[in-house]
Amino acid sequence: MNLSQLKPAEGSKRKAFRVGRGHGSGNGKFAGRGRDGQNSRSGGGVRPGFEGGQMPLYRRIPKRGFTNRNSLDIVGINVDLLNRFEDGADVTVDTIIEAGIVKNPRDGVKILGKGELTKKLNVKANAFSAGAIQKIEAMGGKAEVM
Repeated sequence: MNLSQLKPAEGSKRKAFRVGRGHGSGNGKFAGRGRDGQNSRSGGGVRPGFEGGQMPLYRRIPKRGFTNRNSLDIVGINVDLLNRFEDGADVTVDTIIEAGIVKNPRDGVKILGKGELTKKLNVKANAFSAGAIQKIEAMGGKAEVM
């Protein structure tokens, strides 16, 4: 078999429906659009969601809550994940991304206190929980807010 001999599966390709090409096309007179009405006109039809003047579904359903535009999307990581770094290392958001702990830091990284820390680290992050600061400083490291 050659690439030049490849053909699509039988029945998978259909000829394009060519509108407005006269009686010989098999779609004569009204070109497959019917005789009258909004949909028979060029540019006709209604917008998505329009229900003929009836109150549309997206307006009938009650709305709840709101989205705060000023809220921050902060990624939390636990203190035990920092054991990947060498003893005495400087840990920043960039080094956390390079280590593959976080893919997308979004609006910031917060270090949380779950798990045990076994190494002395100097950590710089956007935020810390009280438990995380306690565990980092207990090992002789520093927790610094950027």
